[in-house]
Amino acid sequence: MNDYLLSVVLGIIEGLTEFLPVSSTAHLRIAEAIFGISLEDGYWKMFSIVIQLGAILCLPIYFWNRIHGFLTTFPGGVRGDKTAVTHPLALTLIAFVCTAGPSFLLRKVIGKNLESLTLMGSALLLGGIVMWIVDGKYGDRRGQSYTTGAEEVERMSVGQAVWIGLCQNLSAIFPGTSRSMSTIAAGQISGLSRTAALEFSFLLSIPTMIAATGYDLLKTLRPSASEAAAPLQMDAHGWTLLAVGFIVSFIVAFFVVSWFMNWVRNRGFTPFAIYRIIVGSGVLIWAMSAH
Repeated sequence: MNDYLLSVVLGIIEGLTEFLPVSSTAHLRIAEAIFGISLEDGYWKMFSIVIQLGAILCLPIYFWNRIHGFLTTFPGGVRGDKTAVTHPLALTLIAFVCTAGPSFLLRKVIGKNLESLTLMGSALLLGGIVMWIVDGKYGDRRGQSYTTGAEEVERMSVGQAVWIGLCQNLSAIFPGTSRSMSTIAAGQISGLSRTAALEFSFLLSIPTMIAATGYDLLKTLRPSASEAAAPLQMDAHGWTLLAVGFIVSFIVAFFVVSWFMNWVRNRGFTPFAIYRIIVGSGVLIWAMSAH
């Protein structure tokens, strides 16, 4: 396949799957395997990181009014009943720390798991089953009071933030689980409505994914001596492919986020759970037949 067409295709895949609960990591790895891209190729490793950044950067733009509102009401909150610890910005930071710490300590395990299609297929399958069960049991909280189901991110507790942050580690340790799926399911179990769980998932992904992709990009561009890899040599063609993938991913992700927010307000996550089960089963069959 032509390199430019390949960069467009991978950008579309990243933009479509980064924020849906279907695992962008698994979809990119599957696509790379189909197109014969080596997972050891430093350039394509960097390409995957850059297009992920493109998708992530659509969030601050899409949620700018929401983020601006949080910044201007810190620390008291809209109703004046928050503190520097219980404000939504603080809860996002708390959840981020609960994710970043364990993920950093387990980074070697995470790196090895990224190479296993069998693990990704299993995570897609099991995650789909979990999502289906959780959404069926906890999905519809619109008729409940705030004492039993938090409808707004502003009403979240520190305990909920810690729980969601810890559960997000599953997506890092087991590629294919999906960061979005793990945070949404964790939020619903803890008492959040579908909309609130999805919104907090998006807010949490901003610091989490910027930190993770920034770290991965730095490692790729400046490998350590122990990795025995030379720094990447970039030419005009390579930079152009990066730019194309980045822009495509950004545009597609922006429209996906807008569509997904509207979808979840009126429907559940069941279609995505079914999709995960089908794709996960297919990947497992493919992976086992290749051995």
